Amino acid sequence: MNTQETIANRIRQLCKERGLTPNGISNLSAVPQATVKSILNGESKNPGAVTIKKLCDGFEITLGEFFSTPEFDTLEQEIK
Repeated sequence: MNTQETIANRIRQLCKERGLTPNGISNLSAVPQATVKSILNGESKNPGAVTIKKLCDGFEITLGEFFSTPEFDTLEQEIK
């Protein structure tokens, strides 16, 4: 699994835990629905730090909490 898939999976997980739809987190975080959709569908190759921070604000978590999962800890380096 690569970074973008891991980010999309984490957003899905947080939505599920909080009973939110992608549209719901879009409204809470002020991230456009199209942006959330493109991240979840793997169309956004590199979601920016500001976008991730806004999503975290919507989920009411820190960036550290967002990235503090075993899935992120085991990601391979993506140096190409």
